[in-house]
Amino acid sequence: MSDLTKLKISEARDAMRKGDVTSVELTEACLSAIDAADALGAFVHKTPEIALEQARAADARKGVDAPSLNGIPLGIKDLFCTKGVASQAASRILEGFKPEYESTVSSQLFANGAVMLGKLNMDEFAMGSSNETSCYGNAVNPWKVDDVALTPGGSSGGSAAAVAADLCLGATGTDTGGSIRQPAAFTGITGIKPTYGRCSRWGIVAFASSLDQAGPMTKDVRDAAIMLQAMCGHDPKDSTSADLAVPDFEAALTGDIKGKTIGIPKEYRMDGMPAEIEKLWADGAEMLKDAGAKLVDISLPHTKYALPAYYVIAPAEASSNLARYDGVRFGHRAKLAQGDGITEMYEKTRAEGFGPEVQRRVMVGTYVLSAGFYDAYYNRARRVRTLIKQDFETVFAEGVDAILTPATPSAAFALGTTHADPVEMYLNDVFTVTVNLAGLPGISVPTGLDAKGLPLGLQLIGRPWEEADLLNIAYALEGAAGFVAKPQKWW
Repeated sequence: MSDLTKLKISEARDAMRKGDVTSVELTEACLSAIDAADALGAFVHKTPEIALEQARAADARKGVDAPSLNGIPLGIKDLFCTKGVASQAASRILEGFKPEYESTVSSQLFANGAVMLGKLNMDEFAMGSSNETSCYGNAVNPWKVDDVALTPGGSSGGSAAAVAADLCLGATGTDTGGSIRQPAAFTGITGIKPTYGRCSRWGIVAFASSLDQAGPMTKDVRDAAIMLQAMCGHDPKDSTSADLAVPDFEAALTGDIKGKTIGIPKEYRMDGMPAEIEKLWADGAEMLKDAGAKLVDISLPHTKYALPAYYVIAPAEASSNLARYDGVRFGHRAKLAQGDGITEMYEKTRAEGFGPEVQRRVMVGTYVLSAGFYDAYYNRARRVRTLIKQDFETVFAEGVDAILTPATPSAAFALGTTHADPVEMYLNDVFTVTVNLAGLPGISVPTGLDAKGLPLGLQLIGRPWEEADLLNIAYALEGAAGFVAKPQKWW
């Protein structure tokens, strides 16, 4: 079997169950592809020894009864703690940190037979929309136009680039304000952020604890369903983990959406939205209608306040979470001059260890939590968050099953695009942050190409805990769109 790395998870699973291919063969093919793709900057810590050991173990337990991810080679975002393997969150401040424990999500993937090829690039502490804040350097989008290096999106840019370039069959991502869905849209793959609490956050380096959620990044919707099922489940070690049964997401993929009601929110029609995004959205709505769904116009009136509320709440939680990085117990510690005390050690370590974007957000977060501004900013943002959540609850109570929106305001842009104002970069999250603020599931599905031949995605937002229904609607959209484009190999 040639081109093993191009297989989807479902195809590789079926081939291994039939005995057509072994996990070792598949893993070796991925490891070779990774070694030949350093130009993409996707894999930052390669783990070939671990991968081959896990692949041999998977081959030993092969058979029809093997778990669904048995022998499947995956990439793990650098935000997930992996036992004995560097887990830096793409930050200098965690240089040399090798955890003595495994994150719950990666533990569950390995328990389901998955193979870890290595750790994937990302924005530092998941703060960014272009994968340009990483201490490892930029991850690069495998899609290329006019020889210009494009962003794969962020923060899960390494995960998106690796899956789109067929370096691995799937990857873990995390999503705090769009960090799974935006990179998925920029690279022509599928990415789902499940309901907040569906996947355990234990062992994932925290950015904003009330917003962070892990999810899979895969080549299609079926693979997302297979991988998500393995990642989900109650975890007593995470107080926000939901004690709910995990449905069989793959079995829910019938493609039948007759009678479903899809909401089209008028507030997502932004001024200056490119005509291509507008057309993609209209075409996607038409595809769902042709598949038997009913389209209704809906209103989410507090959408316009989502971005400012998010950029108060997320930095506030980040400034609290990142206070633990002080050079005392683990990671980087600055060299001190004679006479320096503990305060100087904290200051120098953080100045050297945190990049400019992380420093910016920590300072914003500390400011909005300070005594004189707590009510004016932080508490007000929390009240706005409640109103945004109520908007969605009202719409779902009126019978809407899912909401269709664009995933991003544009296709992938060039790396190194300078923004005089950081808020310009934050606007990349304009369609995605509401989903995190409300704790809802959201999925990005590739549905078309722009005039330059770059992928564009649409987002579906689902009811809380109804990922199975959301995945099925996404499956119908995927089937209607028929997106099969792949990047031309240049790396």
